[in-house]
Amino acid sequence: MAMTDKASTKDRLLDAAAELFYRDGVSIGVEALCRTAGVSKRSMYQLFASKDEVLAASLARQLPAYEAQLAPGAQDAGTPRQRILLVFERLEKASTEPAYHGCPYLAALVELKDPGHPASVVARGAKEWMRDFLRARAQEGGARDPELLARQLMLVFDGASARAGAQVETLDGLATATVTALLDAAGVE
Repeated sequence: MAMTDKASTKDRLLDAAAELFYRDGVSIGVEALCRTAGVSKRSMYQLFASKDEVLAASLARQLPAYEAQLAPGAQDAGTPRQRILLVFERLEKASTEPAYHGCPYLAALVELKDPGHPASVVARGAKEWMRDFLRARAQEGGARDPELLARQLMLVFDGASARAGAQVETLDGLATATVTALLDAAGVE
């Protein structure tokens, strides 16, 4: 019985952290986090050593769903070019949601500014995963310089998600048009 209660408390904390940190930023206090989760500070500190660990665990927990939301899976067959473009089509679609605030991993990196912060480590891993995914597709598609193309695509991805998340830009095909030009220039079939 105690294990179920602890798991439930942990899940509530991680769910609240995901919602609050994404919507309001990483500066959310422990009191607000615990109040939203419906748990005591004591319970939180029994599960996590710090708010930083809650943030890192929350980002890590979201990663599989984030990857599945953006990256084409096995059911999304297509050429490497189509698979890259699908990432940006999905980004554009996600950016139209009312609750969209950009990439949570980029936001964490920008807000924290400390590369050694536990959440920064998780966020950097998420960004590296995306770059590696794009580089592998670029290589499969015959890009002249897959590493450079992956870096360029990451700039488009992060820039587009940040601008759309800050509501200073609607993507409306802008990201996919930009990526198409990069793919053409790099020789990706």
